[in-house]
Amino acid sequence: MPVSSPSSFSSSSRRRVAVVGGGVLGVSTAAQLARRGAEVVLVTDSDLASGASGRSLSWLNSFGGPGVRSAAYHDLRMLGLDRYRTFAHRVPSSSPYLRFHGGLTWAPSGDAEPHRSAFAHMRRCGYDAVWLNRDEVADWTPGVDPAAVPDEGAIFNPGEGWVDLAALVRQLAADLTGAGGRIVTGAGAASVVVEGGRARAVRTGSGERIDVDAVLLATGAAVPRTVQEYGVVIPDATPVALLVRTPPVDTALRAVLNTPGVAVRPAPDGSLVMDSDAAADEVVVHPDGSYEVKDATVEQLLREASAVLEGNPVLTAASYGVGPKPIPGDGEPVFGELDEVPGLFVAFTHSGATLALIAGELLADEIVTGEPSPLLAAFRPGRFD
Repeated sequence: MPVSSPSSFSSSSRRRVAVVGGGVLGVSTAAQLARRGAEVVLVTDSDLASGASGRSLSWLNSFGGPGVRSAAYHDLRMLGLDRYRTFAHRVPSSSPYLRFHGGLTWAPSGDAEPHRSAFAHMRRCGYDAVWLNRDEVADWTPGVDPAAVPDEGAIFNPGEGWVDLAALVRQLAADLTGAGGRIVTGAGAASVVVEGGRARAVRTGSGERIDVDAVLLATGAAVPRTVQEYGVVIPDATPVALLVRTPPVDTALRAVLNTPGVAVRPAPDGSLVMDSDAAADEVVVHPDGSYEVKDATVEQLLREASAVLEGNPVLTAASYGVGPKPIPGDGEPVFGELDEVPGLFVAFTHSGATLALIAGELLADEIVTGEPSPLLAAFRPGRFD
């Protein structure tokens, strides 16, 4: 897919770019654009990290077996993990929002064959993975109830981790403003102004027009709906997600657990966050777009989490977040410029946490230089034409 040449931008040597969306993908790209000398304004309808980034388990990984994702997607996720390790050297070691304590995953009892296949695939790909029996789990990762691990065992991935996206977004926003970028929160629904066949400006919900040379749409699940206006079809498999947070809990858990009944990880303040597909499936979506979460759904999720933790602590909910979880129709990321609207770029993907830093870097390079990144070649929006 062609990417705009530098000559198609403003004659000014400093590129003017608007990023629409205050989640981790938008803020990461905006910070990278500012670092490259662009004149950047980030516009978001509400507060930073108020959408999917604020209710993400944010497991940093490329876990999966054959057929789960393409080789290009796996490679990009591995680069994403690498960038987090680099980023970790920039922040104080005492910063609790980024940890690489591994990930532990097991299948339902009696159904380990898919996990065995996934494990063999990881080993062939060089993805660090160890098959543990029940008695070995405590030596590799504390805080897990060994009785919850099935007889067949579990997969431990030592190189995986987790990040608290709200804290990361705050850090990246500080990087953005420190490099001269501007952030407009509470802007309402922003729209892209297309004139002469290309993106020329962003108009905020209050009517302010911001003239630019390029626009990045990083509005999560809203991206496919927005680009339909330009005749662009991006298949959308976005489900509803539910993330429950407890008060601080006395637990030794440090890794991410992904089990048949619940996925759970620690949070920087000592609380736990958790989700599951089964719990999300019970969320009621009303015709007006509002969500209803039943108490029984939250209580069952808390019981599932307690059952996999050492000592089976009694867990309560301090809060929960509910809303769409962006997932493209084919499961693979959608990154880059629209063929139909030069100057309009999109970022729409699952695994936004894992990809946030590397995607921000690569998108910023494309927007500023006009040179397409081969690392994003497989993920262009034009592939659906």
